[in-house]
Amino acid sequence: MTTETSYALSRPAYVGQAHLVVTDLALVSSFYQSMLGLKVIEKAPSGEVLGVNGLPLLTLATDGKAKVAPRNAAGLFHTAFLMPNRTELARWLRHAAHMDVVLDGASDHLVSEAIYLSDPEGNGIEIYADRPHEVWKFHQDGQVEMATIRLDLQALYDSAPDDAWGGMADGTAIGHIHLQVGDIPLADAFYRDVLGLKLMARYPGASFFATGGYHHHIAANIWNSRGAGTRADGMTGLSEYTLRFNDKVALDNAVAALDRLEIESAKRDGGVFLKDPWGIGLTLSA
Repeated sequence: MTTETSYALSRPAYVGQAHLVVTDLALVSSFYQSMLGLKVIEKAPSGEVLGVNGLPLLTLATDGKAKVAPRNAAGLFHTAFLMPNRTELARWLRHAAHMDVVLDGASDHLVSEAIYLSDPEGNGIEIYADRPHEVWKFHQDGQVEMATIRLDLQALYDSAPDDAWGGMADGTAIGHIHLQVGDIPLADAFYRDVLGLKLMARYPGASFFATGGYHHHIAANIWNSRGAGTRADGMTGLSEYTLRFNDKVALDNAVAALDRLEIESAKRDGGVFLKDPWGIGLTLSA
């Protein structure tokens, strides 16, 4: 069965992978395998790469010197795993319920249906499915209508087909990454003005950025982290992530903006590596 590429991934740029630093590699990896159904693609004593059908999505790395990040540090709010369709979201919910998942919440965002949980080290996770792009409502300024209303988990659970769950379905991806930052105007200046993402929505204390009319590929909030400074090296949580460009022109424009603004960057793994204003690593690649 061929999987249609999710709308999020067909835009000019999208999130490729996330890289987390953890203290207990075996514990965290087994959670992402058993609870989320990711598979190990690469394995080394200091880290593992997990993904779906050979596609790497999540790198977990450990280091004896890793310092546990305080809750109010800049870094990860959640990594959001996008299911290829609502049926797969329902199947995951049924699997998770049988595993006695502890949920942090579940919301209907109009554009999507989302379930929230945390890994054993407190890294936030969202599991979601988008509603069809045709039913999203856009404002005249191009921003998208989003809300946070209670998701009917029972109805979603009841809609799951009654079959064995074999892990994350082909086509699952990181649909977006949600960051904790210290300051929203600074986040806007970096993600919108430097990298060229469009501001798609604002909540109190949060901005949502995307390319190509998606609801958001990257979000940034100050709900726990107002005033946070730069992350310390080796801190647990999100050390870096990748932004992949389907559109080489958009990538060239972003790299040109870095050079113009004298933002330090380096060529790495066929892409350009830099850090955002809070020291979160970011690789831009085509």
